[in-house]
Amino acid sequence: MGRTLTILGLESSCDDTAAAVVRQTDGQVPAILSSVVFGQTELHAEFGGVVPEIAARAHAEKIDICVKQALEQAKLALADIDAIAVTAGPGLIGGVLSGVMCAKGLSAGSGKPLIGVNHLAGHALTPRLTDQIAFPYLMLLVSGGHCQFLLVKGPEDFTRLGGTIDDAPGEAFDKTARLLGLPQPGGPSVEAEAVNGDPKRFRFPRPMLDREGCDMSFSGLKTALLRARDQVVAEKGGLTLQDRADLAAGFQAAIRDVLVEKTRRALILYLAENPTQPTVAVAGGVAANKAIRAGIETVSAENGVQFTAPPLALCTDNAAMIAYAGLERFRLGHRDDMTLTARPRWPLDKRAPALLGSGKKGAKA
Repeated sequence: MGRTLTILGLESSCDDTAAAVVRQTDGQVPAILSSVVFGQTELHAEFGGVVPEIAARAHAEKIDICVKQALEQAKLALADIDAIAVTAGPGLIGGVLSGVMCAKGLSAGSGKPLIGVNHLAGHALTPRLTDQIAFPYLMLLVSGGHCQFLLVKGPEDFTRLGGTIDDAPGEAFDKTARLLGLPQPGGPSVEAEAVNGDPKRFRFPRPMLDREGCDMSFSGLKTALLRARDQVVAEKGGLTLQDRADLAAGFQAAIRDVLVEKTRRALILYLAENPTQPTVAVAGGVAANKAIRAGIETVSAENGVQFTAPPLALCTDNAAMIAYAGLERFRLGHRDDMTLTARPRWPLDKRAPALLGSGKKGAKA
């Protein structure tokens, strides 16, 4: 029998407070023993988006309750845990800090090792947790705050092939929902609205398809949708339900087409590595969108590459992915101490140049 590791994970990078326990014996399939997530949708609903101060306060109030429930569901005590993994960035600094301080307290009180985890690595390694896919694989990490193609060669070896130079798709979905008067979070709302819409009625731009490479841009789509909406309102005096559905469908189709074409280009770079088991994986909240999943799955099949996507509950923010990423790092001998800091920005590929729009404080991802 190989060594068995049991890891407690904490996640608080945005608006979901989460804790989970993951266990794996070397050479065997990992098991999620518990996963608790407290969402904050109702707290932010009237503001049309996540308010960092409100989010941070909610994390501080809920994180210890999450940990208690996760241990109870796993039928374990803190003494049964081998290590404590926590999201140390990137994310809203108040929320990240809440998780890091809680993890430090648990580590100091129990004597258990502490492991800081990059939130993006949690998403990027989720297909290893759910499907045990082999390195290297191509990852499209597409969420509310991030969008990038990663060549994943190991638990701490990520090469960025391209990414968004401005808005992430999830951010664009949220802004579109606000423009159309749909509830937050915007991704599920726009997707549901698009079901009854005609994606061909409004022809939105497909940014950066005329440029080589895998970089993307989504901010112009929001502007194009705003203009289309205003034109309809000016002509009709308002939006009908069908107008709104058609706008949502056209917007979603534009996002899908960009991601599909850029995936096709990323595949060329990935397959040049001659992987023995070529696989494309998607993760992140926007990966829950069925139209986008179907598009990526189709382009993968066209290139003879396996496609995998985590269950919907593991696409959005959760602590099981943090526990598993911590487990992979722990197995490699990584440990942190009380100097672990919360980081608002933390790129996975430190060798890649910062993308445009990353700000004076450095690259986001």
